[in-house]
Amino acid sequence: MKALIAVTLKPDVLDPQGKAIKNASASLGYTAVTSVRQGKLFEVNLDADDQAAARRLLEELSTKLLSNPVIEDFEIVSIEG
Repeated sequence: MKALIAVTLKPDVLDPQGKAIKNASASLGYTAVTSVRQGKLFEVNLDADDQAAARRLLEELSTKLLSNPVIEDFEIVSIEG
C-alpha cells in the first residue's frame, strides 16, 4: 500500500517560513497570496492486511515519529492499494 501524510503546524503556532514565502510572493507581484503555511508531505509504502490496519499503523507512525504533536497536526491524505 502507498499512503500520503501531510504534517502542518497547528494554527496557533507562528510560521516564519510561511510568512517569508508570503512576503516574497508579494514582492514578485503575486498580491493575491494572502497567507502561506508551510508543512511536510510524507509518502509511505507499507505492507498491511487492509485499509483499517494501514490507517492504524500510519496514525501511530505519524504521532510517534513524523510529527511533533505539541506544535503539529497530521492528516492521512490518502491510502491506496
